[in-house]
Amino acid sequence: MIDFKDITLEDKEIITSYIFPNDCCNCEFSFSNLISWRFLYNTKYAVVDDFLILFYHNQQYGDVYMMPIGKGNADSIVNKLIDDAHSRGNAFKMFAACHFVENQLSDDMKDKFLLEPNRDSFDYVYNREDLATLKGNKFQQKRNHVNRFKKTYPNWEYKSATPELIRLCIEKENEWYESNDDYKHQDIGNERQALLFAMTHAEEIGVKGGVLFVDNEVVAFTFGYPINHKTFGVHFEKADINYTGAFTVINQMFANDIPEEFEYINREEDLGIEGLRKAKLSYNPEFLITKGLVELKVEN
Repeated sequence: MIDFKDITLEDKEIITSYIFPNDCCNCEFSFSNLISWRFLYNTKYAVVDDFLILFYHNQQYGDVYMMPIGKGNADSIVNKLIDDAHSRGNAFKMFAACHFVENQLSDDMKDKFLLEPNRDSFDYVYNREDLATLKGNKFQQKRNHVNRFKKTYPNWEYKSATPELIRLCIEKENEWYESNDDYKHQDIGNERQALLFAMTHAEEIGVKGGVLFVDNEVVAFTFGYPINHKTFGVHFEKADINYTGAFTVINQMFANDIPEEFEYINREEDLGIEGLRKAKLSYNPEFLITKGLVELKVEN
């Protein structure tokens, strides 16, 4: 049985040492996401045969492994995960990008599995420069939204998040929470808990954020973290809906604020929410990461 360890802030260096050099850019592999959502998924990790193994509990599927990250023999490490699942009395389940199964496993190993892509879980990945500049006909409507916001609210200002500004964002988040009953839905409550953890521990985690002001009042903020060496993940984005265009402006301003070394921005999945899917598609993603559950065709 693999000896898994609870993820703590002190594990940032070892976990990111495997993920940053890798080409995998799934949002689940962001250290910020791993540490901020551990309360819900009880996420643990281990290093086996120079692979990073992440293990968590999903309310729908039970105990699940994430696809292993490393440079060794993929067939061998997956077989060890299968053995580990069976030693725990579990059926083997692995949540993975489809390209891992297709490109890293042998044909014989692939034949053992059923892969069920889940469209609601696909990540939307954008070209950073596209979001920063909004150039071209395909972004004409977005530019109109930005220009209308700037004209309507001439006293707007964008700032990179600092410890003091993060405190203002926490205050604004609490204000929005207390004034909106719809905001107290369980799923939103979980996201809020993850967000507050990330903001409270922003310096230790290393998250980067941006804040949008109108008349010196916070009207939007966003936070994210590098997933790997070329992809930055945007994990949280909040805006006051009374300020039309605030989401579009904070999106563009933050894309400009993200270091140019990052070619891509991962803005995560749409969760099957129609409006969210429409909004994410409207930004013309460079590609979607096809993800799904991997199970054995026949359990031993």
